[in-house]
Amino acid sequence: MNDVRLHPFQPGARRSRTLLIIAAAAFVPACASEGPRFDEEEILAHIATLSSDEFGGRAPASPGEEKTVAHLVAAFEELGLEPGNPDGTWTQSVPLLGSTATRMEAASDPGGAWTGAVDFVAWTKRLVPEVEAGGELLFVGYGVQAPEYGWDDFGETDLSGRILVILVNDPPGEHHFGGDAMTYYGRWTYKFEKAAAMGALGALIVHETGPAGYPWEVVSGSWTGEQFDLRSPDGNMDRLQVEGWISREHAVALFDALGMDFEEARGGAAEADFTPIPLGIEANFSLATTHREIDSNNVVALVPGSESPEELLIYTAHWDHLGTVPEMEGDNIYNGALDNATGTSGLIALAEAFMTGPAPRRSVLFLAVTAEEQGLIGSRHYASNPLYPTRDTVAAVNLDGMNVWGRTSDIIVVGLGQSELDGIAESVATGLGRVLRPDPEPEKGFYYRSDHFEMAKVGIPAFYPDAGIDFIGKPEGFGIEVRERYTAEAYHKPGDEVQDWYDLAGMVDDLEFLYRMGRELTDSGVWPGWSETSEFRARRLEDRPR
Repeated sequence: MNDVRLHPFQPGARRSRTLLIIAAAAFVPACASEGPRFDEEEILAHIATLSSDEFGGRAPASPGEEKTVAHLVAAFEELGLEPGNPDGTWTQSVPLLGSTATRMEAASDPGGAWTGAVDFVAWTKRLVPEVEAGGELLFVGYGVQAPEYGWDDFGETDLSGRILVILVNDPPGEHHFGGDAMTYYGRWTYKFEKAAAMGALGALIVHETGPAGYPWEVVSGSWTGEQFDLRSPDGNMDRLQVEGWISREHAVALFDALGMDFEEARGGAAEADFTPIPLGIEANFSLATTHREIDSNNVVALVPGSESPEELLIYTAHWDHLGTVPEMEGDNIYNGALDNATGTSGLIALAEAFMTGPAPRRSVLFLAVTAEEQGLIGSRHYASNPLYPTRDTVAAVNLDGMNVWGRTSDIIVVGLGQSELDGIAESVATGLGRVLRPDPEPEKGFYYRSDHFEMAKVGIPAFYPDAGIDFIGKPEGFGIEVRERYTAEAYHKPGDEVQDWYDLAGMVDDLEFLYRMGRELTDSGVWPGWSETSEFRARRLEDRPR
């Protein structure tokens, strides 16, 4: 297996696989006198098991899923939790359609044959064995239709029979689309959905590392194996015939072949008066796909409330990762240690804390969801088919990629300002001698990239904490450096494995914060709402009018 060294101050160093416990006398949590609530060795053992080669990268509908579900159910059952499904089981079935491309070919005139996984990746989510589709490439800027911003990249242009070329992320600008922070309009999921709704034949997103938030290798690795989507009765025929990405280099070459300047077109797309640009290129795709209909599983475990059991707090984490790629040479297992064996192990640790502490006034549901890496599918299914009414759900707190680098004085809140949960979080953090900090990388749109987002879309106030960046006893800039190195070297790659230098003291501090925040939400009568400016406020008010 590859041995990726992510610790920027120990390059190449070999050490025994032990935790590095860093003394931080300047920071003593308020709970220190109570004794430890979370056991680092137990947490590390769960992370190591879930991300071991034996679990094969935890792909949905694989032997790795069976092992993962069994591990989680055994852990929750041993702790004394109850099955979280009202039907008396530990799981919620999630109907999936698995699609594997067996042929992925494309060519254009001009441009010739495109090289798969280098120039482009493409697929179809339709339940059909083959797609032979061709159409004119049409550059539609950012592919956004946002009336609230007075923005429409499509206008009156007829998109039928055309393949859209779309820029990733939002149109840049200080006074619209959240400024530096990505909105949902910047997500690839929105762009494919909008293109289909507008009647296009296909859509290709131009990958750029900065705006996307990850390198091309993440695209070529994540979208060339089996992909999943929720099954629909019509065989997903409402999806585009062709979905995919093209590399920036290939997009520039296509523009150059026509004597057009990609950067000039990209700059024009940042203006509100942009209109689509026909590229004068016919692109043809030949895709063959095998399908399987399978049922994956969300794992659900419950701590019943003592006084108001019908009211519910949810902790979420996705248990899945990208599985194993048999045809890949060398290390071909995407172990997903940080992403998201850490969060899944955090769920178990929080469950134990609630079981060993006094019974909460409200119930707590621990929801480990499937197929997050495929587009938040497990959480989307739960949000559309909730086991407990959304109006009775107080909040959702999401764990996705926890801190393995040591203790921090701060806690990042992705989407800070979205809801009244921030006030509760700030009070808890202050009591622990810590501070809240907004996302240092708002342009990457993390609020729309993990499972809490599906809860937010149905109105449930959703809180998404992330590892802090002000590391105690570390040089200034350490936090940003390890983030960037993880993204470049291990994110969605086989190198995301448990490392010798893991220091879970920071994860333990964050779990203490999340536990105390959970106790505030379960032991009080508070019903936090969305902020006045949140796009999710109206949906919550439908459930719980104020």
